Amino acid sequence: MTRVLNAGRRAPVSGETQSVVVFLHGYGANGADLLGLADPLGEHLPDTLFVAPDAPEACAGAPMGYQWFPIPWIDNSSEEESERGMMQSVEDLNAFLDALMVDEDVLPEQVVLFGFSQGSMMALHVAPRREDAVAGVVAFSGRLMSPEALVDEARVKLPILLVHGDQDDVVPPQSLPQAAEALQEAGFQDVFAHIMNGTGHGIAPDGLSVALAFMRDKLSL
Repeated sequence: MTRVLNAGRRAPVSGETQSVVVFLHGYGANGADLLGLADPLGEHLPDTLFVAPDAPEACAGAPMGYQWFPIPWIDNSSEEESERGMMQSVEDLNAFLDALMVDEDVLPEQVVLFGFSQGSMMALHVAPRREDAVAGVVAFSGRLMSPEALVDEARVKLPILLVHGDQDDVVPPQSLPQAAEALQEAGFQDVFAHIMNGTGHGIAPDGLSVALAFMRDKLSL
């Protein structure tokens, strides 16, 4: 049984929804953590609705935050609990996306998933396994989960942008080339990468500019 994800929203500047960006936050944060990006992005994506769901589980390591799945080396959960939590959240997120597209009357190619850290891990796992490809995935400071399974499990080969800070001490910067290599080996043709120099575990202006250009291109805006 899927869990309903509570989501914040930022309406299109133009008042008319032609595309949707879904923000997926990191471990211990919440949807509002990324929804503020709608302000600088919205003026360049005026017909875009921004939606930012809270992950479905309360986070033990951050009482006011949420998690998509437990992280054993942070919260002492088991690998089995972590995998089980992720698989449940995958179902929850897929159900959320299905309902969102119906409610907003948009097609998959009008939707971008924009993740940060654990949210990027979710986006990179969920999007290739959906029946219909979304316009693209923007993955900041994340990593590709179960890369060895992608060859057999990917149903769509959508465009993906990987962005990482070279000073990230939370998710190692080498996660980016590892993800890019695995995606390309699985047959993904449109894989793009950007390194944010001097940036830790965060989103720098240059990375956001690259993400904006990617989204405008893939949404044909």
